[in-house]
Amino acid sequence: MTLEQLRIFIAVAEKQHMTRAATELNLTQSATSAAIAALESRYGIKLFDRVGRGIQLTQIGRDFLGEARGVVGRAKAAAQVLSDLAGLQRGSLTIAASQTVANYWLPPRVQEFQAAYPDIDLHIMIANTERVAQAVHEGSADVGLVEGEVDDPSLAIRKIDGDTLVVVVGKHHRWATHARITADDFRTTGWVLREPGSGTRSIFEAALRKYGIRLSELRITLELPSNEAIRAAVEAGQSATAISNLVVAHSVAAKTLHHVKIDLPKRAFFALRHKERYASQVEKAFFGKLGVR
Repeated sequence: MTLEQLRIFIAVAEKQHMTRAATELNLTQSATSAAIAALESRYGIKLFDRVGRGIQLTQIGRDFLGEARGVVGRAKAAAQVLSDLAGLQRGSLTIAASQTVANYWLPPRVQEFQAAYPDIDLHIMIANTERVAQAVHEGSADVGLVEGEVDDPSLAIRKIDGDTLVVVVGKHHRWATHARITADDFRTTGWVLREPGSGTRSIFEAALRKYGIRLSELRITLELPSNEAIRAAVEAGQSATAISNLVVAHSVAAKTLHHVKIDLPKRAFFALRHKERYASQVEKAFFGKLGVR
C-alpha cells in the first residue's frame, strides 16, 4: 500500500466517480482504476460497488476512508515539518473558506501573502460555513475562514474583522423609494436567501430574533447557494435579501440595487484550525498576515 494509492482512494471516494477523481489528481482514468484494483486485489476486499455508471463505497470502503485520510494527513504533516526547516522557502497550505470570505475578503490578503512568500503554494476550497468547519475537522483543509459561528470543540476559533450584513432590493422594488423600513416590513415581501448552513443566513436569522421575528415568518421565495446568484435574482425581481455589504457594494454604487436602511449587525469572521494538529510555520505566517494570533 502506497501513499499515492491512498490519495487516489480518497479522491475516488469523495467524487464517487473514477473520471472526475482522475481529472482532479491529473491522472489518467486507467491509472486511477489500476490503483483501486491493486488495493482490492492485494487485500482481497471490495472498496467500491459499481452501480450503473457510478460507484459507491462498500461498508469496508466507508470504514477504511477515515483511516486513509488519517494516514495521508499524518504524511502531509511530516512533509510540512521538513518544509519548515527550509525557512518558508517552500511548503503549502490548504485554506477552506466560505463564499463571502473566499470571493470578496480573502483575495487581496492571499495576494499580499504570496508577494511575501512566493514559493508557498496556497490551495483554496470554497464551501459554506458548515462544510468548511467539517473540512478542517477532517483534515482536508489546514485552516478555515468563515463568516458564521462554529460549534466544534476540536477546533481553535479566532475572531477577525469581518463585514456588515445589509438588506438590499432591486431598483423596481417598492422599498427602493423608502428612506428607511422597520423590521415589521420584513413580513410584507418575498426573500431570496442563502441555503441553510451558510453563515450569512445564520447571522440574518439571529438578527431577526432580536427584532422578535422568526425566519419562518418570512416569505422565502428562493434559496440559492451562491452570493452572485442571489445578487442577480434580486436585481431582476421583486424580492429582498440580506447579504454582505462586500457582495453588493458595486451594484449599490451602480444603482442596480438599493440599500434599504435598517440596522443589522456588523459581523466578525472566524479563523479555524484543529487544536490537535501541528501548526506549521506556513500556517503561522498566513495567520500573522491576517493579524490572527
